[in-house]
Amino acid sequence: MNLDNRTIRMTLPAEAEYIDLVRLTLYGLGTKLGFSYEDIEDMKVAVAEACNNAVVHAYEPGRIGTIEVRFELLEDGMKVTVKDEGSSFNFDEKAQQAGSLHDQSLEEAKVGGLGIYLMQALMDEVEVTNDGGTEVVLTKWLSKSEEMV
Repeated sequence: MNLDNRTIRMTLPAEAEYIDLVRLTLYGLGTKLGFSYEDIEDMKVAVAEACNNAVVHAYEPGRIGTIEVRFELLEDGMKVTVKDEGSSFNFDEKAQQAGSLHDQSLEEAKVGGLGIYLMQALMDEVEVTNDGGTEVVLTKWLSKSEEMV
């Protein structure tokens, strides 16, 4: 199956009830590409967290914005981009906080860093840019045992 440069786009209201549509789409595409059940579940958690961050943090209270989600189907994996047009945050600072959760109890963990930590733990690559909103690019590669013959 030649999937190079095939992209599916969704534009959704930045409301929690629409995140399930993203998860369902991800499940269908991940299955089609041959990802394992475990990898699909990991991707669903990471992508839902990126969407949830946009819902909760991007837009001022009372202002409903949008989330654009792009699924890039690659020959050897999938790249999922979650973009909002709301207020940004300092990714490097949050990632540094998230990276130091070892030796901490759950009560000691700072709120706001766990989502980034999860995304980094569950995906192969995580890129964040803040330029007129926030764009999170999450990449998962097929392992050799998962690749379709």
